[in-house]
Amino acid sequence: MSLLELRSVGYSYAERSVLDDVSISVDAGESIGLVGESGAGKSTILRLMLGLASPREGAVLFADEPLDLRDRALMRRFRTAVQPVFQDPYSSLDPRQRIDRSVGEPLRSLGLATGADARARVAEAIASVGLDADTLTRYPHEFSGGQRQRIAIARAIVSRPRVLLADEAVSALDVTTRVQVIELLQRLRRESGLALVMVSHDLSVVAALCDRTVVLRHGRVVETGPTRRILTAPETAYTRELVAAVPRLPR
Repeated sequence: MSLLELRSVGYSYAERSVLDDVSISVDAGESIGLVGESGAGKSTILRLMLGLASPREGAVLFADEPLDLRDRALMRRFRTAVQPVFQDPYSSLDPRQRIDRSVGEPLRSLGLATGADARARVAEAIASVGLDADTLTRYPHEFSGGQRQRIAIARAIVSRPRVLLADEAVSALDVTTRVQVIELLQRLRRESGLALVMVSHDLSVVAALCDRTVVLRHGRVVETGPTRRILTAPETAYTRELVAAVPRLPR
């Protein structure tokens, strides 16, 4: 049983087709990279996977159940289990709220924990991403970009989700910090069995994090398979062009 699935999905925006017959499944503990040029449909797929939009055709399924945005009980289970990490950690954190409030927001909005239990889970999440307890009493502007992204990841994992959906989650970071955040995501996956869907224009990030890669072009899946095979023996001319553009990738 897949945790999350797009089944023959089509999506249009302003009378323009954005996705056409896209099928992607995410199994427990699996990590998937979504790659392709700008406008290929990667971020739209993440919006559908987050339940922020509905497909024109086909279906989005959570634990083999069609996602129905009107079903409050289903959506509560879904939003507990599926959490996002966005590209810009500063804009995703409320500058007026202390970190303990920001990280604990999913617990409050989903009704998962209150009081001492909520405080303990927030402290656990902050420790899990390698930050000190005094982080909780400070504000977003007091941290570096890498630290803010760790805080954003803490907020994503505080509900103990089963799937993380990451949209260019390391692209705004410098090279050293990027490596550190990639290592953090690798560790969290090992320790908690998280599934990960990573949208990235950087194939070296996908190579480091993803078991399987889906290549998109003009809203269609043109190739999918194990990441190492995609990067070392791509089957389509378009994928070969993407791989050739990153000379440091393993051959």
